[in-house]
Amino acid sequence: MAFKKKLEEKVLDVDASMQGTLSFKDPVNLRINGKFEGTLETKGNLTIGPGAVVVADIVGDNVIIGGRVKGRITAKERLTLLPQSMVEGDIFPARLNITEGAVLEGKCSMLHDFLNAQEVARYLEVDLNSIMDWANSGKLPGHKEGSDWKFERKTVDSFIASNKIE
Repeated sequence: MAFKKKLEEKVLDVDASMQGTLSFKDPVNLRINGKFEGTLETKGNLTIGPGAVVVADIVGDNVIIGGRVKGRITAKERLTLLPQSMVEGDIFPARLNITEGAVLEGKCSMLHDFLNAQEVARYLEVDLNSIMDWANSGKLPGHKEGSDWKFERKTVDSFIASNKIE
């Protein structure tokens, strides 16, 4: 319960036109009600309000979309598309909730708890050879099942967050 209270205290409500990169390492409640263009990397909750227009690649834990978004969306916990939302781009949610009336133009690839090497390469947007080099050298935590590598998504997330891969 203390974690929830702490998260509620960190609310950022943006009702402006912005461009650039917003990146949060600590959990926040970020709400965008205006226009944003660039890159969004959040922990905690990201809400795109009904009047918002966002052109961005988004990576977040819990992403709720009520407005217009164009770009790639990765939701590590859940992606929710509200009735008035319009999303144009590929989405990568761990869990997905699409409410009647929402519009999605793009492809959806669900995130799994365990990923193979190709999925990790797509997830991190790096080439497969780099993933194989990191796995074989022990830089990227994983385990072999037969001749195939398996990686736990949460472990990959925390490993990347610790900046151990360059």
